Amino acid sequence: MQMIKYLSLIMVFVASSYAGVVIGKKYQNRVKELKEMKTLLSIFLTKIKLTYEPIPQIFEEIGNLRTTNIHNIFKLAAHNMKEMPAGKAWEKAIKVQNTNLKKDDLEVLNGLSNLLGKVDIEGQIKEIELVNSFLDTQINEAEQECIKSTKLYKKLGIVVGLTIVIILI
Repeated sequence: MQMIKYLSLIMVFVASSYAGVVIGKKYQNRVKELKEMKTLLSIFLTKIKLTYEPIPQIFEEIGNLRTTNIHNIFKLAAHNMKEMPAGKAWEKAIKVQNTNLKKDDLEVLNGLSNLLGKVDIEGQIKEIELVNSFLDTQINEAEQECIKSTKLYKKLGIVVGLTIVIILI
């Protein structure tokens, strides 16, 4: 009987600690996804400047590079562009795709939809550069938040686990 009790207490502690790690991982994933979006927008920018390929084709190529949440945004936007204008397709793809990005991050990315496919190449280049500069700010904020929150939630998970174990003993 004692063995079951101790195993249960250990499981509660491990589960609580694991929950803290998982919550902290969301902050790390947000930073990773923001950096990945910045990289993919740079690829998009380069392709627009150099190849003059249509936006849906560029998005399809970017989406097929890997299978991550951010790559899927591009792939979904390319698919949506068959039925709707580029700006609306981008907006819908961002809204539908499940990511670790916060509302502020998504608003920055939605800023790209305003001129996407509506203006000439130079206008789109300037819009992408603007979104990239906003992403730099979001990345800096996310990194600072990640440092604080990751440690906080890991420690909180451990403390809550220990508290429950102590109470149950």
